[in-house]
Amino acid sequence: MKYISTFSILILLLLVGCKKDTEMEPIVPVEEIEDIDTDVILELSENIEVYDAELVSDDLVLVIENGGKSAYFLNKEGVQLYTWDFELNLGNDLQLLPTGQILAIFKSEAPSFTFGGYGGVIQIINPDSSIAWEFIYSSEDYIAHHDIEILPNGNILILAWERISMETATSFGVFVDHDLYPEKLIEVDFETKDIVWEWRAWDHIIQDVNAGFDSFAAISEYPNKIDINYYDEPNGDIMHANAIEYDISKDIIYLSVNYYNEVWVLDHSTTTFEASGAVGGNYNLGGDLVYRFGNPEAYDNLKGNTILDRNHFPNIIAEGLPGEGNLMIYNNGRTSGQSTVYELEIPKVFNLQANTDNEPAIVWGFTNADLFSERVSGAVRLLNGNTLICEGDYGFWEVTVEGEIVWKYKKEGSFWRGYSFGTNNPILPILGI
Repeated sequence: MKYISTFSILILLLLVGCKKDTEMEPIVPVEEIEDIDTDVILELSENIEVYDAELVSDDLVLVIENGGKSAYFLNKEGVQLYTWDFELNLGNDLQLLPTGQILAIFKSEAPSFTFGGYGGVIQIINPDSSIAWEFIYSSEDYIAHHDIEILPNGNILILAWERISMETATSFGVFVDHDLYPEKLIEVDFETKDIVWEWRAWDHIIQDVNAGFDSFAAISEYPNKIDINYYDEPNGDIMHANAIEYDISKDIIYLSVNYYNEVWVLDHSTTTFEASGAVGGNYNLGGDLVYRFGNPEAYDNLKGNTILDRNHFPNIIAEGLPGEGNLMIYNNGRTSGQSTVYELEIPKVFNLQANTDNEPAIVWGFTNADLFSERVSGAVRLLNGNTLICEGDYGFWEVTVEGEIVWKYKKEGSFWRGYSFGTNNPILPILGI
């Protein structure tokens, strides 16, 4: 297939911000309807609740339904300009490639386990809906879920659950009456479909309940390790990671771990062998956590504030955007019943220490009494400095750096994420937009 020879080159375009490239153009606020020309009013969808002409950005939103069978481009007037319809349900992420193709994770039709966000099938779909590439990662012992990422070399990074039997867990000093399903990451060679790199959370666990096992340790003294007993879920989904973000500048991976209320940072420069241990890679920690943030309680750290209470979509603000290099994340706020979007300044040098405040600085944040989604959701920075927020059980918000709400789009259903595309993005003509 001819597209493969240019695929890796085109990926570089994807990595420099095609998700978030926007410009600003004055449009009309809904609040001033009595002063608006009737023809302009008719251009606004009934789904638009706020529409500020002076401050809203002029961009398109790629709307991804949560577990649905479609995605679409939406303009700020609330009009769907282009729609994709899929044969399988999404499970969950979808990315639009510079070729006009879609890379997405879909739900297996015969999965062995079905925790929320399960997938199993990764496909690249052509604009004519034909399947250009497919990789199935689903069996009795593992299944891909939630998120995928394209690496600079064209390989695909995939998040997955793996089954750890009760017997194996017991041999590590973890006594449970059900199998466990911790997280793993695999990197798949695009050309050969071979797994060329792997990281397993299970290789880095410790516990402080049952002495006499190699895994037994004081949790607070090993911040680079994972307390396997931190969260208990009867179905075995004890971590429930939901997002991955690759940082090309540091060759690291951010992993959003929902049930730990944390983001873990992993060293991708390791070999698979090094990733299974605690030595090697650019940080000489092997596959142990290079850094973590959001919830010091997850590793018995009494220093630092807990800012995350369930979390989704950590993403690095791209070069050229206000706040570039910082990280945005959606804090679902399950306990408080109120969500918050944070922009965080990640340390330039990772120095994860025991009994130390390791948390990043909060550069910016936004919350509102009406902003709450217990699940999914996310936020991205726009070119004009505004922030686009996906509230999973509502729709979309756009807010200024001062916290002013300049656009709201409400629609029935559930939304996984929204990516922003400038109206001059070269992908759009490929789709006829």
